[in-house]
Parts: sequence; structure tokens; C-alpha cells
Amino acid sequence: MATLINPARLDFVTLRLFCAVAQMGSVTRGAEACSLAVSAASRRLSDFELAAGTKLFDRSSKGVKLTPAGHLAMQHALRLFQGFEQFSSEIRDYSRGTRGHVRLWANMSALTEFLPACLATFMSEHPDIHVELEEQLSGDIVRAVVDGVADIGIFAENTPVGDLSVEPFVEDQLVAVCAHDHPLGRKKRVSFDECLQYDFVGLNRGSSLLELTSRAAEHYGQVMRVRVQVRSFDAMCQLINANLGIGVLPLAVVRETKPRPLRIVHLKEKWAQRKLLIGVSQTCSSSALLLRSHLRVFAGTSPGPS
Repeated sequence: MATLINPARLDFVTLRLFCAVAQMGSVTRGAEACSLAVSAASRRLSDFELAAGTKLFDRSSKGVKLTPAGHLAMQHALRLFQGFEQFSSEIRDYSRGTRGHVRLWANMSALTEFLPACLATFMSEHPDIHVELEEQLSGDIVRAVVDGVADIGIFAENTPVGDLSVEPFVEDQLVAVCAHDHPLGRKKRVSFDECLQYDFVGLNRGSSLLELTSRAAEHYGQVMRVRVQVRSFDAMCQLINANLGIGVLPLAVVRETKPRPLRIVHLKEKWAQRKLLIGVSQTCSSSALLLRSHLRVFAGTSPGPS
């Protein structure tokens, strides 16, 4: 049976050295970056491989490269450093009088449409709680909550969640959007298959919205012709307004666009009424549970899509 790594045989100096050597491809340069003698660095790396029970580096006259096991170790080491930085940040907040720290990850729809008002009331009611808000793709949000990197995640309902316990947050109405003089703009309501005859402006790969519309196109036996991909709703609106393609966006986002020359065309499909979900880490703090309760109240009072 494989032996588990004994945490007592690892330390942050060794992990930092391991990452430095991996990134630089050289034990000598990695040792210099960590202010260690090369002999001491080599001994630490050998002890690390011994503790891991496998080779982490392939060594040659040209330097060192990570083995597959080394790549895995690198991922976990970076995650440990990220956790330590978060720990340091949260402890510093406590020392400055802050009594709680919540890491909230949300997708672009939630961040743009719902969270500004919700967090404004929460933070006015709980000024001693610091909320660290980060925008991420829905799939990354779920993984972060499962791994304990995020306390609370808000993401689209079509995201695989595994064993993560989720609850509904709000509904997100999706609409087709086009330039003022686009042919689609003459209609008030369309089926998505009618939209597929035109070029699209979309979000970057990995977004839940692009995944949703791509699957909808497959349902009709077609492929979306995505002409341009961008990283934000605002950029989508600008390019759509320039008639580079049509797009599918949350209705509230389009209503907030200024100026407002874009045409809104409602979609007939049921998936256009998309739910956003909340997932909470099993190790979240009492402050995170307070925020979850506030999100529940907000979800109960927030008006649905119109």
C-alpha cells in the first residue's frame, strides 16, 4: 500500500524551492532565487522526492523538467501558497478590526446584475465583515467551492456540480441582441434556430453562457458561427452595436447599457429563463453563513425577469 506524505517532512522553504526550480528549469537558479546553497537545495529536493515516493524531476545536462507527478505536485504547491496568502490576508484583516472574511466567487451574470445591490446592503449591515469578490467562470467557481478556495459560489444551473449541495438564487432572463439596423431587430420574439443563420459575438471559451448556446445550436443540428469572442458583456454590446454579429445576453445587462441603441429580441426557448445557483463550502465560516442567509433573503425579494 502506498505511503502518504508526512506533512512534518515538508516546509514552505522546500515547496518554494521546488516551484522555483520547476519554473526556471535549473536547480542552481532556483537555489539562488531562494537564497540557498546549491548543495542544500539539492538535498531538500531529494528529501521531497523521497517523501513523495516518486520522481518529480527528470534531470539532464540541459537542466530539469517536471515529470507528470511533478506537475501534480506543482499544482498542489501553488494551491498551498494561495491558501497561505489568503490566511495571511484574513489574519491581517482581523488585526485591523475586521471580524470576518468571506471569499465569494461569482459568474459575470451574477456579478453584473444582482450582487452590487445585494452586497451593498449586506456590508452596510455587517461593516466588520470583509467580502472578497472574484469573477470567474462557472466551472471554476464550482471547483473552488469544492476545494475550499471559495466560501460561496454563484454560478449557472447548467454547470456540473458533482456532490456539491446547491440551492437556487435568482432567475436570469436571456435575450437575443442585435444592432438597430440588423434584420433580426424587426422581430420581437424568435426561436434560437432563426438566430443561427447570423454571425455571433460571444464570450470566451469556458463561459457557461457560450456552453449553453452552443448546446442549443447542437439541438437544432447546427453550429454557432462565432465571429468574435471577448471577455465581458460590455465588450459584447459594443461589438454587437458595431454590427459584427448578434449575441445572447442577460436582459438586465442590456437594459443597463448606455447608450441604448441595441435591439432586444426575446427567445422562445425555455432555457432562456436560466437559473443561477448558490454553492457553499463545507468548511465555510459563520461570516460566510451570514452572507448566504442574506443572499437567500435577497433571492426571495428580488423581482423575477420581466
